[in-house]
Amino acid sequence: MEMPPRVIELDDLTLRRFDPEGDRAELFEVIDAARGHLRPWMSWVDEHNPDRTAEFLARRQEAWEAGRDFTFAVVLGGAIVGACQLFRREGGPGGVMEIGYWLHPAATGRGVATRAAGALVAEAFRFPGVERVEIAHDPANHASGAVAARLGFTVGGHRPAAGTGGEELVWRLGRQAGVVQEGAVGEGAADESGGRGEWGRGE
Repeated sequence: MEMPPRVIELDDLTLRRFDPEGDRAELFEVIDAARGHLRPWMSWVDEHNPDRTAEFLARRQEAWEAGRDFTFAVVLGGAIVGACQLFRREGGPGGVMEIGYWLHPAATGRGVATRAAGALVAEAFRFPGVERVEIAHDPANHASGAVAARLGFTVGGHRPAAGTGGEELVWRLGRQAGVVQEGAVGEGAADESGGRGEWGRGE
């Protein structure tokens, strides 16, 4: 079964597979501190608590082992500042993988989301049969769209947002557009909590 690496090093930025026990307390604290920042885009934050953090991490462990999706801690300066996810949407086409991500507000505006998403795009195109990568987000989240645009994605349309009754904007990048270089980002790029992934569907 094809799997991404457990750890992706991007100079000062590291993406690594979550440790369900070792990361539980830190992840809860990061989300708790970022509630106001995440709330407009991720409705699950208001129901977030330590037990749900534990449940979330356990499910991510199972999903990784099953090859369904791969969730990474985003680590900067030795601290968790967010998370990103590479996954196949349930019921979606077989040749497509998606990316989701979010960051603590202290980590935004530094190119972190763009570098993390770029690394996951590169990993997605290493999977056999993957011809397209997508990022979906609330249409009002313009900073998230800027991340996709910087990585060469183009707008592919709208679709219903699972569980919200609203819609999400979908960006697409095909294999023919070329694999994004890991860590590629323009100087001074802003970034934001973005692609919905599991984060948008709830913990």
